[in-house]
Amino acid sequence: MKILTTVKKVVDVELNMHVEDGAIVEDGLQYVINAWDENAVEASVQLKENNGAETTLVSIGGPENTDMIRKCYAMGIENAIHVDDPTLTKADSSVFAKVLQKVYEKGDYDLIITGKQAQDTDNGQTGIILAEYLGLPCASNVISIEVMDDQHIKVSRLGDAGTEIIELELPAVVTVSDSINEPRLPAMRGIMMAKKKKIDVIDLSALGTSLDEVGGAALKLEIAEFMASKTRKAGQKFEGDAAEITARVVDLLANEAKVL
Repeated sequence: MKILTTVKKVVDVELNMHVEDGAIVEDGLQYVINAWDENAVEASVQLKENNGAETTLVSIGGPENTDMIRKCYAMGIENAIHVDDPTLTKADSSVFAKVLQKVYEKGDYDLIITGKQAQDTDNGQTGIILAEYLGLPCASNVISIEVMDDQHIKVSRLGDAGTEIIELELPAVVTVSDSINEPRLPAMRGIMMAKKKKIDVIDLSALGTSLDEVGGAALKLEIAEFMASKTRKAGQKFEGDAAEITARVVDLLANEAKVL
C-alpha cells in the first residue's frame, strides 16, 4: 500500500498574534505543523509499521516548510515532496486540492490521508474537494483505520448520531480527527537521520501544470480582512462573608449586567 499524506504549515496559535490594517503582522510569527496533519502523519507511520505501507508526505509552501518536513521524517515518514511555488501564496482550498491532485496522479497512491481541518482557517475542505476531483470515495472525521486486504480498509468516523463504521475500496481519501491517535515525539536518532534525508522540491511546472490550470487566476475564496477580537473587561473578585458576596453579586447581575 502506498500512502500520500498531506501536511500544512500554520502559524503557531499558542503565540500572540497582532492585526494591523486588516492584516496579520508577520514579524515574529512562528510556524508549526497543523495539529490535525500531525495526526495524519502518525496514522500513516502506524500503517507503515503495522502493515508495511510505503509513506510519502506532500507539503505546499515556501522554504520555511523544510523544518516541518524534517520533523515528519523524524516521526517515520519515508519520502517527502515539497511543492514550493511562489504563485501559490494566495491559493484557496480548491487550488490546493488541484495541486494535490497533480501530485497524486504522478505517484499511483492507494490511500490519501489528510488532517480533518487546518487550525488557521478551520475550513476543513481541501481533503474532501481533492476526493471529488479524483473521483475517489472519501470518509471524513476518521478516528481509526484498519487494513482489511490489499483493496479495502475499514474506518470508524465520528458522525452526527455516533460512531459510524465504513468500508472503503482503495484508492480512497480519509481525513482524520485529532482523536485518532497521539502523535509521537521524534527520537533523537530519528531527528539526526532526518537532517540527511532528501526532500524532493518541485514547482507547478514540474507537475506539468500552471497557476491558471489549477484555478489560481480565479480564486473561489479570498480573505478580505482580518479583525482582532474584542478584549473583555477584567472581572471582579469578591472576598468576605459568603452571604454578603452572594447579595452583592445578585445585585450586580440584576442592576448592572441586567441578566436577571
